[in-house]
Amino acid sequence: MVVTGFRAGRTRKLPPGRETALRVLAVGRAPVEHGFAHLENWRILTKLRTDPARAPHLLHALLVLTNLEVGR
Repeated sequence: MVVTGFRAGRTRKLPPGRETALRVLAVGRAPVEHGFAHLENWRILTKLRTDPARAPHLLHALLVLTNLEVGR
């Protein structure tokens, strides 16, 4: 299931329930985004582009690091 955010219009604000939903989504997404940012800084994702055979091992490492980040 893919969860997407809500957008306010130019002339109307979001209802409080949807603002809360956006906040919850952002809190859950932030650790994952930070994890990927660290991986990009470490140049790990460039190895995936050069050798697709490494994809399963790198994706497993991404999952482990993401779970560690979320667990903090």
